[in-house]
This record gives sequence, structure tokens and C-alpha cells, in this order.
Amino acid sequence: MAEIIYMVVYQPLFNLLIFFYNLIPFFDLGVAVILLTLSIKLVLYPLGMKAARSQKEMEGIQPEVKKLQEKYKDDKEKQAKKIMELYKEKGVSPFAGMLPLFVQLPILISLFQIFRRGLESEEMKHLYDFVNPPEVINYNFLGLVDLSSPNVFLAVLAAGGQYLQMKMTISKKKEDEKQDTAKAIQSQMIYFLPGFTFIILLNLPSVVGLYWVITVAFSVFQQYIVKKENKDENKEDGGNKKNN
Repeated sequence: MAEIIYMVVYQPLFNLLIFFYNLIPFFDLGVAVILLTLSIKLVLYPLGMKAARSQKEMEGIQPEVKKLQEKYKDDKEKQAKKIMELYKEKGVSPFAGMLPLFVQLPILISLFQIFRRGLESEEMKHLYDFVNPPEVINYNFLGLVDLSSPNVFLAVLAAGGQYLQMKMTISKKKEDEKQDTAKAIQSQMIYFLPGFTFIILLNLPSVVGLYWVITVAFSVFQQYIVKKENKDENKEDGGNKKNN
């Protein structure tokens, strides 16, 4: 399994990073990381958008799910069956949002390994024949940040971006809606995950933090598009109702 991940994920990502680094006239590792991150996110963009839309659709049918949970609260087997029938009827998969996580996991592990090992000369053995090894690696991002050391500013940016992403993902609770266990957990995770991210990045080279910032920023952009789509659909539905 490790051999497959190396050949299919680690080595291509390592080569793409060095390719971008060689492509930049002023040889800046930070810019190369940004280009690599954007390339990964663009490849995974359709999958990410599908997951984000699926999550919104799941939120839209939650009132119906709660009715079924209440109606069949004494028969858990029938409750599960009816809920799955509802998902099928609405064309929604409860597992669609998890697929991008499974796809990105080997990518995250490989990138972490690349950044942890560093880009010293002994690592250049992983390069393909057509990718030239750079003479020296410049870890100073735009001459401002040493990417080989932890950076508080990037850790704060990553944590703040993740907080914003989660706020956009989790719908606001109506004042008259009773907060259930799932909502309570979500509310706690809004603060726990960004805090955990901040602590982790304070102990890692800031090159990881830079990757995290760009990843989260791209995810926020995707969430914005999905929210805009929903608003436009709601406006159209409202306009149709008025016309009728």
C-alpha cells in the first residue's frame, strides 16, 4: 500500500512542486507551494463542489428527517429504513461529503512527508528524469517568511480561515429551534478545530501552514459559490411563486 501511495501520490506531487519551483524566475518555495496547492484543488474542484452541494441538500431535508425520527422513534430499524428511502427519493447521499476526505487523505499525508523531510539534495532521488534538481532551495517566502520554521501569522490565518469555513458550512440555528446533540457537537467543533489547527501549525514548518491557508481559502471560495447558487435558486422559486 505504501508503495502505491509513493508511486501514485508522493512522487508526482514532489515532482510537480520542484517543477513549479524551477519555473519561477526568482525561485520562491512559497509561490511553488501555492501553485501546487491550487493545482490540487482545481483537480479536486468537481468533487469538492459535489460534496458541498450534497451537504446543502442534506441540510434542506433535515426537517423531513426529524419528522421520521420522531414518528419511528420506537422502531430504530424502520426509522433507518424510512430515512434511507427519503435520501433515495431526494437523490441525496449521506456519504457524498465524506468522499473528498478519503481522496485528500493520501495527498495530505504525502505533502506532510514532503515538507517534513525537506527538499535537501538527498531527496532529489525522487525526481523524474525530465525534472531538473534545483541547485539550492529558497525557503524565504517573498523574503518575509522562513518556511522551514513555524510562523504564528500563518497559523492564525489558517485557524481563522477554518473558522470561517465551518461557519459557512454549518447553517445558523433558528431561535425557536431546539438544539439537538448534533447541533451542539457542531457548535463545539467550530471552535475546537480552528484552535487545534493553530496549535498543530505552531509546531510544524510554516510551509505546512501556507499550504493549509491556501487550501482553506479555496474551500471558503467553494462554499461561497454554493451559497450563492442556493440564494439564486431561492430567488427564482420566490419569483415563480409570486407569478403563480
